[in-house]
Amino acid sequence: MVNKDYSLISVVIPIYNERDNLDKLTSELLEALEVVGKPWEIILVDDGSEDGTWELLNEKYGDWDGGRIKLVRLARNYGQTIALKAGIDISSGDVIVTLDGDLQNEPSDIPLLLSEIEKGADVVSGWRRNRKDALITRKIPSWLGNKLVSWQTGVKLHDYGCGLKAYRGEFIKSVKLYGEMHRLVPALLDWMGASIVEVEVSHRARKAGKSKYNLSRVFALILDIISLKFFSSYATRPTHVMGMWGIISIFLGFLSFVTLVVMKLVMDFNMTGNPFFILWVLLTIVGIQLIALGLLGEINVRAYFEIQDKAPYRVMEIKGE
Repeated sequence: MVNKDYSLISVVIPIYNERDNLDKLTSELLEALEVVGKPWEIILVDDGSEDGTWELLNEKYGDWDGGRIKLVRLARNYGQTIALKAGIDISSGDVIVTLDGDLQNEPSDIPLLLSEIEKGADVVSGWRRNRKDALITRKIPSWLGNKLVSWQTGVKLHDYGCGLKAYRGEFIKSVKLYGEMHRLVPALLDWMGASIVEVEVSHRARKAGKSKYNLSRVFALILDIISLKFFSSYATRPTHVMGMWGIISIFLGFLSFVTLVVMKLVMDFNMTGNPFFILWVLLTIVGIQLIALGLLGEINVRAYFEIQDKAPYRVMEIKGE
């Protein structure tokens, strides 16, 4: 790879109810960035926190270098993708590093990612190889999701969900982010011709605050994959509202089909006269229609934002500019 220099690093961190992690987070960030030896800025995006996160940020603000730390307060909780988008839009760096605010990723790994950028990579994605999370609710769904995304997109990464990533500014700033598409950004940038490198990073158990992850996000990931495949050819990303009900309907239809087969094999019950046959067909058709409606609806949403060039968020306050 050809060496590519850069003049400014922007670290964008979406924060939602992480008051107890802020002191250690900022301390480790400042320490890591001093090692880099390049000009930098930190952009902390408060995504509508309700635990006093914004108040603490304001209290601490005077103790930091105000010229290099920006505080952004969104009007409400928009979600991680939109908070990241807001921070990226406000950033000025040639290289943009993203990081979660829960301290499970270590800021000390930032120089490792930047070294790959300096070698010529356009995207550097972290891989939490020794992940310190619950096996059933976090690791297994994540593993399945990563396999599915890699299979569908052709971009072979071990850990799409890792929040620690580095991007060249010209690539990441050109991506329109909606919904929960932040996990699939490397695949989007691969289609734009970006070179992608994956590096192993450290991971630690959450010490403070409460995880925002739950199993419902597995459904969101499935819908994101459908949208990514669809919109890579036709438009942008689909909505999750109708699609979620579509997935549930198809799943219930599958259960009806399984019941139908079991009743035939075990009880020799007539399949065509079984009410579960009608239920299976009906639920499957309804599920497909709901997902299709979600895709069509999202095309309209995308057109709305693109035509008006309107950001999908509202900033209440910015400090540090």
